[in-house]
Amino acid sequence: MNRRDFFLRGTVGIAALHNFPHHLFAAEKPKAATDRVKLGPRGVEVSRLAMGTGTNGVGGSSNQTKKLGVRGLADLYKFGYDNGVTFWDTADQYGTHPHLKAALAQGMPREKVAIMSKTSASTAAQMRADLDRFRREMGTDYIDIVLLHCMLDADWNKKKQGAMEVLSEAREKGIIRTHGTSCHTLEALKTAAAEPWVEVDLARINAAQVAMDAAPRIVLGILKEMKAKGKGVIGMKIFGAGRLRSKPDECLQFTLAQEGIVDAFTIGAESQTELGDLIKKIPTASVRG
Repeated sequence: MNRRDFFLRGTVGIAALHNFPHHLFAAEKPKAATDRVKLGPRGVEVSRLAMGTGTNGVGGSSNQTKKLGVRGLADLYKFGYDNGVTFWDTADQYGTHPHLKAALAQGMPREKVAIMSKTSASTAAQMRADLDRFRREMGTDYIDIVLLHCMLDADWNKKKQGAMEVLSEAREKGIIRTHGTSCHTLEALKTAAAEPWVEVDLARINAAQVAMDAAPRIVLGILKEMKAKGKGVIGMKIFGAGRLRSKPDECLQFTLAQEGIVDAFTIGAESQTELGDLIKKIPTASVRG
């Protein structure tokens, strides 16, 4: 069996991770959560692992906010920073901007972390208001990455034109460094690959096709098109929104093996112990044979 055969013949769901062919996905050298990678045409530098804060984020709260509160999540950000994970994944929908502000207040240099947030804005007025509010809530003058959150429609680039224009202006003014989309359907993902405005995309990917838009080989094919056009690609749902946590080595190794297609990925830990274990596990999982 080769990798192509695995994709074509593999079963769907967690069963795909039983008898996972580790030797086909093993790296020659260990990869780390703290590896530095550059995203898209702007070359925004991030750690390979992003600290997700919205495992189930909706209505201004998430697993992390409910379990940890402002101080607890701020301390988790600080723990990640102290261990080399400097890519922070937040969103208006998660309600985690104040938590991030509290983390920055602990003395971390702003330029040493890359902050990604997401907006549901569609119009120019909504987007301007969000950018002002987001920066105020985070206590920062600029945001590294802003994504249009949870694109579902094939024509999202027409419906979101006003917001897109404001984000382009904001990039030129230094208010943000780069912009793009998070996609939750195959049609939206295809549009993101074709749309020149998209510089970075957050895409759902794992070997078991859990909480994904299509089969892994199809999604990876589209992400490969994105990379060929110079876009940055960040993976999400690496553990299938938590449903694949019983197979961490397989999930991590699969994603780490997509170097050249997936630049970085986000996983939401809910404690310092969980994040620390994840940081330690990634190098071992990457070379497992």
